Amino acid sequence: MPTHDTNAAGKSQDLPGHHVHFGREAPLRLDCGVDLVDFTVAYQTYGTLNADKSNAIVVCHALTSDQFVAEPHPLTSKPGWWRLMVGPGLPIDTDRYFVICSNILGGCIGTTGPQDVNPVTGKPWGLDFPVITIADMVRAQAMLVDHLGIDKLFAVIGGSMGGMQVLEWAALFPERMCAALPIATAPRHSAQNIAFHEVGRQAIMADPDWHGGDYQSHDARPYRGLAVARMAAHITYLSEQALTRKFGRELQDRDEVSWGFDADFQVESYLRHQGITFVDRFDANSYLYITRAMDYFDLSKRYGGVLANAFKGTSVRFCVVSFSSDWLYPTRESRAIVHALNAAGANVSFVEISSDKGHDAFMLDEPDFHRVVAGFLRGCAEYHGLNRNLGNGA
Repeated sequence: MPTHDTNAAGKSQDLPGHHVHFGREAPLRLDCGVDLVDFTVAYQTYGTLNADKSNAIVVCHALTSDQFVAEPHPLTSKPGWWRLMVGPGLPIDTDRYFVICSNILGGCIGTTGPQDVNPVTGKPWGLDFPVITIADMVRAQAMLVDHLGIDKLFAVIGGSMGGMQVLEWAALFPERMCAALPIATAPRHSAQNIAFHEVGRQAIMADPDWHGGDYQSHDARPYRGLAVARMAAHITYLSEQALTRKFGRELQDRDEVSWGFDADFQVESYLRHQGITFVDRFDANSYLYITRAMDYFDLSKRYGGVLANAFKGTSVRFCVVSFSSDWLYPTRESRAIVHALNAAGANVSFVEISSDKGHDAFMLDEPDFHRVVAGFLRGCAEYHGLNRNLGNGA
């Protein structure tokens, strides 16, 4: 049986919080054909599970986020990444719902990934870690939900890569959820997004301290390459309007041009700061594996190239959300999801939120977005008769 609070799988499990270890009796069959054994899933919970275990919501995090949704990160003290959304009285109201968020498989914030110890060799996995997919991440989450004794989730919610996980949940386990909110996401990764990810991966692998992925045994870290990868990715999370509003073409601490290539412009200084702070909390090989998992994501491929087949016969209620200035996952991607759901006869609502904040808008202060999520959850709770069960302690 799985056990709580173990550090058996390696260094990343030294973080505070909840951990469950799945031993050899509970292997996870990955899409690449490998059985992953002796792995750990790190997770956090918020709120109280009600008596009939009907109020649980799984929140799926994005590429560089983690399980610390509504509380400071224990290593960096950075505030919870969805603190505006998850908490008492907030759209995902922890006075009403029991929220579960786990670090994804392949991650580096407590769940087993390439920086952890391979139980067979006794050394860090590095590039020997098996290739993973978004579906593999979701299957690991389902194992966690099983461990918590929850048969059916009230909802699964996530943005960006988290939205990809929501779609996989709806395709793989429709009978185990009532509602799904895929936010600022796509049914498959575009060629443009694959290209951006490849730039980041090449930056990491070109760093002399990467050592072919074996940097841990060399007591090194490819900080410079990982920082550049973060800088390149972060540009895609913002809109031109947001960058102009924040920084324009303002110079950094000077009024005229200078000699050299220091961070002359404020936007340069901002990106460098993003890169520098990122390397303190993330693992380079995890970045390689997770971005590759996103690149492989194409939900329709398993279903004969027809996206609607992924949702055929589903009883899940969907709310698909996009943002008008998101050029990483533009609204047309959300519309493709909605069209497929309509073709499958699913119950779906769709909204495009008007915002100039770009892709990251789903993590920022967007009152219209917050009202949409709160209203959808409230309506689903009424539809499923959940309201009469909320507030009952487990």
